[in-house]
Amino acid sequence: YLFYSDLLPSKDDKDLTQYFLLQVVDILLNYIKKTFDAKSKILDFHHPHQLLEGLDGFNLNLSDHPESLEQILVDCTDTLKYGVKTGHPRYFNQLSSGLDMIGLAGEWLTATANTNMFTYEIAPVFTSMEAILLKKMYEIIGWGEAEADGIFSPGGSISNLYGILVARYKLYPEIKTKGMAALPCIVLFVSEQGHYSVKKAAAVLGIGVHHVIEVKCDERGKMIPDELEKNVLQAKTKGQAPFCVIATAGSTVFGAFDPLHAIADVCEKHKLWMHVDAAWGGGLLLSRKYSYKLSGIERANSVTWNPHKLMGVPLQCSAILIREKGLLEACNQMQAGYLFQPDKLYNVDFDTGDKSIQCGRHVDIFKLWLMWKAKGTCGFEEQINRYMELAKYFYKVLKEKDNFQLVFDAEPEFTNVCFWYLPPRLKYITKGLEREQELHKIAPKIKARMTEEGTAMISYQPCGDKVNFFRMIFSNPATRQTDVDYLIDEMERIGKDL
Repeated sequence: YLFYSDLLPSKDDKDLTQYFLLQVVDILLNYIKKTFDAKSKILDFHHPHQLLEGLDGFNLNLSDHPESLEQILVDCTDTLKYGVKTGHPRYFNQLSSGLDMIGLAGEWLTATANTNMFTYEIAPVFTSMEAILLKKMYEIIGWGEAEADGIFSPGGSISNLYGILVARYKLYPEIKTKGMAALPCIVLFVSEQGHYSVKKAAAVLGIGVHHVIEVKCDERGKMIPDELEKNVLQAKTKGQAPFCVIATAGSTVFGAFDPLHAIADVCEKHKLWMHVDAAWGGGLLLSRKYSYKLSGIERANSVTWNPHKLMGVPLQCSAILIREKGLLEACNQMQAGYLFQPDKLYNVDFDTGDKSIQCGRHVDIFKLWLMWKAKGTCGFEEQINRYMELAKYFYKVLKEKDNFQLVFDAEPEFTNVCFWYLPPRLKYITKGLEREQELHKIAPKIKARMTEEGTAMISYQPCGDKVNFFRMIFSNPATRQTDVDYLIDEMERIGKDL
């Protein structure tokens, strides 16, 4: 049986630690090989009750006594076996996908170091790396290092929460000591295509979901600036106090980019904090060809940017960037004396824990730093440009097929391509309730069949007045045109069969 004390070099030269870790590396390498094989299954699908009941020697139940080393290795293998290969070339399901080898190595080293990001004292190299990378991101956005601040957070939802938290503190610093009772009825604005994390943040911060005002979008999903200003004026008329606008740079469903300059004009006119949720679209700033889509982001007061999306960094890796030095710390600091002593032997500006709403903070920076070293900015740019070209290719292929219909009859703005599959029987029903009801059922059925067979994964959803449609996402470096062609053929095969 395996005891933790056994996983150490023993006196009789039987180094179980080395044996165990080499076996694990072997398991990982085999998994990676299968992941990149387009002919392999994306997953071996089982329903929740099957996993909970146990499968072929793989049991999720915990026992009071230690398992054997052999069983632990089997468990490692089976955990990967029954999971989803998000690095598979035909995995198009979410915005975060792909398997980067340099990033993977960075994650291994991070786990081995197993330290915390709250002080330079215990993470000298990692906190220094974070400062370097944040500076790089400020420069790319168009801010100066001396005027900006930031921190890496567990994800885009938390980064958006930070943006709203700091925006409220900037206008109403008394919130920190007196709470919401000291404030007027504050409201914030986000497009109707904005991420749901904005409402979640409002609920968490005590602002209230009903005080998040959704602004109308145009037909492509972009916030309409005139509608924003109308909503701001209406809120003031009602006695509410507008304080923040959340613009979106790369919406989750349509991949839309709000007109940032026009929104910034409204924010400056009414003295509102402007936060840009560029969790998905922020990576485009690295592309000289496509960065114009985020023109105006330099006027934002805060920005969310997730390198774990378009840039392909392994989860999790998200940054909240604030265009005012010292504000993040003033908002969040509690000056815990057992961590943040001012009389340490080094520059305590590198003790970042008092900027964070967390205490323990995972090291998310090393894998990004290592990937940037390996790829350079040019490598990221080339990767992102290729995703954009794949989206255009997919759009053009679908446009020529009479059994597919695009949600937007225009070239995609980002790597999101939204479409319906039309079975032969619906070709002659061009409109009406029957057509809508049938279309709504088709996407879930096709996805279910692909998932059960493990051939591909792609998401679907309804949106506004549009019934269920497929949303193709390109953010996986393993995906090629042949994988795009395969997905189309697979949908046609399953569609005809249904």
